[in-house]
Amino acid sequence: MIKDEQRILMVHYWWTKAEESLSSAKRELKAESLEFAVNRLYYSVFYAASAALLDRKLTFKKHSGVRAAFHQEFIKKGLLDLKWGKFYDQLFEDRQEGDYMALISFEQKYVEFQLSQCSRFLKELRNLIPSISENKK
Repeated sequence: MIKDEQRILMVHYWWTKAEESLSSAKRELKAESLEFAVNRLYYSVFYAASAALLDRKLTFKKHSGVRAAFHQEFIKKGLLDLKWGKFYDQLFEDRQEGDYMALISFEQKYVEFQLSQCSRFLKELRNLIPSISENKK
């Protein structure tokens, strides 16, 4: 088991990765690399969810475990609106298609919308992570 100090450092690490992935998605969108932008959006949400779960002393080795626990801890308990669970699931599906299926493409407006949603997702989730929300920039 990890100590609280280490856990908080790791929460901050994963949160920083979430923010960096969102910034990367913006750069990919600007470069019109839409599949890569979607990939980075998914990882932004994944890292943010990982940070939020780790803040609650929950860790997982697989993406499916993080998604399931996110739904259990934040959606089913009513801490976040159901739309954010659906958003996470949609980005997971989009990322799978963009990374592993040939001839898949995304529309610019769709990726722009998902990017704006991702920014909102991070803002809402950040408020539910005490070790981060206490140190807001």
